[in-house]
Amino acid sequence: MRHTFACPLRWSDMDAFGHVNNAVFVRYLEEARIDFMDRLAPGNGSVSFTGGSVVARHEIDYVRPLVHRHAPVTIELWVTKISAASMTVAYEVKDEETLYLRASTVVVPFDFAAERPRRLTAEEKAHLKEYLDDAAQTKGAVAG
Repeated sequence: MRHTFACPLRWSDMDAFGHVNNAVFVRYLEEARIDFMDRLAPGNGSVSFTGGSVVARHEIDYVRPLVHRHAPVTIELWVTKISAASMTVAYEVKDEETLYLRASTVVVPFDFAAERPRRLTAEEKAHLKEYLDDAAQTKGAVAG
């Protein structure tokens, strides 16, 4: 399953060349990832996904330039790897006709009070598995 996020484009996202600046795409990915994590938080007193997290790595392939328009761009997000203390999220930024960007982010849950990374809980892993890519599952991407 994939999480879908409609990301609005802002005029200020454009650079001198008339397309979305490469650094702005990182903010788009962050907005989609936060929306994804907020939707995973189960509520009802659960602390899953309510603590902090930090980005350990971004990998981005810019496929085509994206220019300003009034319609939002679609960001699809899914999980490609779940380990004991991190997850890898993949993205596609696109519309109905064009793929603009492919990316992945390694996210580490972080305990800001203790100032150190923490392990994913069993509940968090269970929620993430719902978004795990089928190809990743057959390669044994779920660890610990």
